[in-house]
Amino acid sequence: MTTVSNRRGVLQGLAGVAALATPTAALTPKAAPIARTNAGRVEGVTADGIHAFKGIPYGADTRRTRFMPPASPKPWRGVKKVLAYGPACPQGSEEPNQSEDCLVLNVWTPALRDGGKRAVMFYIHGGAYSNGSGSAAITDGVNLCKRGNVVVVTINHRLNAFGYLSLGLLSERFADSGNTGQLDILLALKWVQENIAEFGGDPNTVMVFGQSGGGAKIATLMATPGARGLFHRATTMSGQQVTASGPLHARERTEKYLKALGITKLDDLQTIATAKLVAALATVDPIIGSGGLYFGPVLDMRVLPRHPFYPDAPAQSAAIPMMIGNTHDETRAFITDPGVYKLTWEALPERLAKNLRVDILPSLVIEQYKSWFPGIAPTDLFFLATTAGRSWRAAIIEAELRAAAGTPAFAYQLDFPCPDDHRRAQHMTDIPLAFDNTDKQGAITGNDARARAMAAVVSETFIAFAKTGNPNNRLLPAWTPYSLEKRETMLFDLPPHLENDPRGRERKLFEKVPFIQQGT
Repeated sequence: MTTVSNRRGVLQGLAGVAALATPTAALTPKAAPIARTNAGRVEGVTADGIHAFKGIPYGADTRRTRFMPPASPKPWRGVKKVLAYGPACPQGSEEPNQSEDCLVLNVWTPALRDGGKRAVMFYIHGGAYSNGSGSAAITDGVNLCKRGNVVVVTINHRLNAFGYLSLGLLSERFADSGNTGQLDILLALKWVQENIAEFGGDPNTVMVFGQSGGGAKIATLMATPGARGLFHRATTMSGQQVTASGPLHARERTEKYLKALGITKLDDLQTIATAKLVAALATVDPIIGSGGLYFGPVLDMRVLPRHPFYPDAPAQSAAIPMMIGNTHDETRAFITDPGVYKLTWEALPERLAKNLRVDILPSLVIEQYKSWFPGIAPTDLFFLATTAGRSWRAAIIEAELRAAAGTPAFAYQLDFPCPDDHRRAQHMTDIPLAFDNTDKQGAITGNDARARAMAAVVSETFIAFAKTGNPNNRLLPAWTPYSLEKRETMLFDLPPHLENDPRGRERKLFEKVPFIQQGT
C-alpha cells in the first residue's frame, strides 16, 4: 500500500515531469515550411519549433460526389498556403466554417524530409457520426510533437447523411453511400501512406486514435477490409461499435429522410440545397423513436461485410495492438438537465428506465447499488448505473472479445475528475489529457498542477503506444493486457494504478441482459 508521504512524492514527481515537458514559451514565428504532397506543394507555418500545415486537401470537393465514394483531389500548380483549418462537414451544430468541400487534414511535425520515421498519431474526432471536426483547440498537435517527437494528423470527413445515408437498397448507383464517411477516412489514411514520409513520419507506424464517435469509427475500421495495412495500432476513447446499422433499419431511416426532404427522385439529391439536407437531419428517428435521425456505418456487405465486434473480435485486426478506454462518469456529459441533480428516490426508477438503454428492472439496479454503496445519493446512483449500463458496456464487450480471441487489448478507465463536481470524470475529459492540451480552450480538466501532471501521464502513454504498440512507460506502474482471468484495467488518476476488474459487480449485474447498441 502506498503511504501518504510516498503518494505525495509521486504526485510531486509527476507534476515536475509535466512542468518540464509541457511547453509554456510563447510561439515564435519561423520561416515558412514547404512540403510536397502527391497533389502539389503546400506551405505551412512554424511555431514553437513545430511545423503546422492546416487544411491540406486529401480528397476532392464532395459537392461533386454527393453520397458517392470520395475522389482524390485535383492537383494544383504552385504552392498552396495551408495556414488555417479547413471546412467541417455540414452539420446541425454550431461548428464554424461548414462546407461540403470538407475532405481536409492537418499535420504537425517537428521536421520535414529528415528520414526521421516518426510514429504517426492519426486522430479521428468525436461527435457521434453527426457533428464535430478535427479543428478543435484541444486537439492541436504541437504539444504531442514536442513531448514525443511524433507526427500528429487530424482530419475532417463526411458526417451524418452526407457520410452515412444508405441509398444502396434504392439504387445500385449509390451502393456505397451508407459508408462514404468511412471511405473518406480510408482515403485520408491512404494519403498518410503516400505522403507522411515527406513530413518526417513513418507510414509503417501509424496509430489511429479517436474519442467517442471517433473511437466508434475506429472499431468499425477494425472490421473493414479496405483498412488492411493502413494503420498499425488502434486506441478508442469512450467510443465503441459492437454492431453496425442493419441494412433494413438504414433503409427505413433513408425513406424517412427523403420524405422530410420532399424528394421522390434520387437524382434530386444531387442538386438540393445543403441547408435543406442539414435541416432534415432533425427528423425524429423511426427506430429509436426520439431525437434526430441516427446515421452511422451500415452492414452493406460491400464496404462493411460484418459487424465490428459481433459475434466476435474481427480476425482481420487480430495483429493490431489495441487500447480501449472509457471515463468513470461518462453520462454526466450527456444528461445535463438541472432536474437530474435533484432526483428523489421516488423519481429515480422512471428516470433510470428511460436512460439505461437495456431492459432491466430499475428496482433491481437501485437495490444492488444501494447495497454496494451505503448512503449513496439518487443522483450519484443514476450516473453510475447509466455509465455502466449504456456507455461503458460496449467497451467491456470489445475488451472481452479480444481477450477471448487471444489478442488482448490494454484497457483503461479515466478516474481523474474535472474541477466541476457535477461533471467529475465525464465523457471528453481524456481528450486534453491525451493531447497534453490542458491549457487550451475547451479543456474541461482545468490547467492546474494536477491537471498538467495527469496530462503528462496520459499523453506519455499514448505516445508510447503509438511508437511500440505497448503503453508502458516511465510514468506508469506495470500494465498488463486485459485477460478474462483478471480483467486488468489501468485507472488513470494521480497516481495511476492497475486494478483487476474495477467495476466487476456492475459488470456482472448488466451481463444479465443483452446489450444492443443504440441506433443499430
